[in-house]
Amino acid sequence: MSKKYLVTGGAGYVGSVVAQHLLEAGHTVTVLDDLSTGFREGVPDGARFVEGRVQDAARHLDPSYDGVLHFAAFSQVGESVAKPGKYWANNVGGTMELLAAMRSAGVRTLVFSSTAATYGEPVSTPIAETDPTAPTSPYGASKLAVDHMIGGEAAAHGLAAVSLRYFNVAGAYGGCGERHDPESHLIPLVLQVALGRREAISVYGNDYPTPDGTCVRDYIHVADLAEAHLLALDAAAPGEHLICNLGNGNGFSVREVVETVRKVTGHPVPEVTAARRPGDPAVLVASAALAQQRLGWRPSRADLAGIVSDAWDFARRIAREGDDV
Repeated sequence: MSKKYLVTGGAGYVGSVVAQHLLEAGHTVTVLDDLSTGFREGVPDGARFVEGRVQDAARHLDPSYDGVLHFAAFSQVGESVAKPGKYWANNVGGTMELLAAMRSAGVRTLVFSSTAATYGEPVSTPIAETDPTAPTSPYGASKLAVDHMIGGEAAAHGLAAVSLRYFNVAGAYGGCGERHDPESHLIPLVLQVALGRREAISVYGNDYPTPDGTCVRDYIHVADLAEAHLLALDAAAPGEHLICNLGNGNGFSVREVVETVRKVTGHPVPEVTAARRPGDPAVLVASAALAQQRLGWRPSRADLAGIVSDAWDFARRIAREGDDV
């Protein structure tokens, strides 16, 4: 059955792919985005676009909406350390206003794009939802505060809510992929080297207690992630705030990512070993057992070469478009 959804932050990387999946499922979609980090051309064809902040949601929500998918957060860990107020104001304050707007309009279903950064330094791997939350950055802390806020809204006002926590999203779908400025994620950074737009990739630490000495991370294809958001809409129950981790259940090392980029692109990728970055855990892998149980979700694009190949196709297209400008 066709439904109507508001997607906040729907011009960004993950939000745009989720909006595309909603449209493909036959739903009506409105994207609300201030374009501070997103791109107007990222909004999929068929979606109604409204330029504005998440704090403006009250102007656009009405009882005709069946739910909200919330991606309108600042997400750079380093920036959050330097500018914590920016993150509290937008991520926490903006969500508080969004929840009030939903309550006023009678829109009672929410899927929130949370993060595994809420856990901080893991006490064990793979990370489960029952593990302690101890974020190590204002970004992670702001997302955890929103999770607490959503839980209170569900208990007090019957909101049906699901928070999805994940680490490294990668790949591309339907013409949408990663293009942050500045870029901080490993796969697009390595692809910039393959494109000749960066001299080498820095490998921060090669003496971790992992098979090849480099950090291991859990990568999830953005299309798998989008499918989880649609399943979460179906699983959301009034008065419940369900929190699920999303991940492939196994990780890939920095060196495995670099080598996979070399194979997929056919380009040499020089690497430079640098000192460890403070606070970088050796292994970050999420358990998705609860998502499999409650959402019926299983990733179907877990192959690293496939993830990199999709990201490479997108990176080359964006590079060509930039060269044509």
